Amino acid sequence: MDSRTTVTAVRVRGFHLDGYGHVNHARYLEFLEEGRWAYVDAHPEFAAGLAQGVALVAVNLNIDYRRAAVMNDDLEVETCLTRVGGRSGVVGHRITHVGSGELVVAASLTFVLLDQQSGQVIPMTGEWAERLGPLVVAIPEAT
Repeated sequence: MDSRTTVTAVRVRGFHLDGYGHVNHARYLEFLEEGRWAYVDAHPEFAAGLAQGVALVAVNLNIDYRRAAVMNDDLEVETCLTRVGGRSGVVGHRITHVGSGELVVAASLTFVLLDQQSGQVIPMTGEWAERLGPLVVAIPEAT
């Protein structure tokens, strides 16, 4: 696997389930967020900026639910940076079922960087483009 992509293991527990016995749609948001935090932990070039009073703020999230996950399923959350633009970036996610390799969820999260002191969006140019640009990878389309 490309070092610019992180993989986070998640085991489906009872509290993740809804009344139908499969993972509640909102719980996938938590799985994706866990993946993003693991991504930041694994990439000091990203983490260093966030430690300086910069917040990664989600502004749009698109999720394609492909397969139900149920109790005791082992899942992998793949996370990578797929685009860095002038004012926003995109994090790509794929959640796959470990046993079958089937795609469970494909997601795309658009974010901005926010200066926590001023409340202003930080352009992703200059220093941020240098930090994040080399991390961008293409992810396969969901099939």
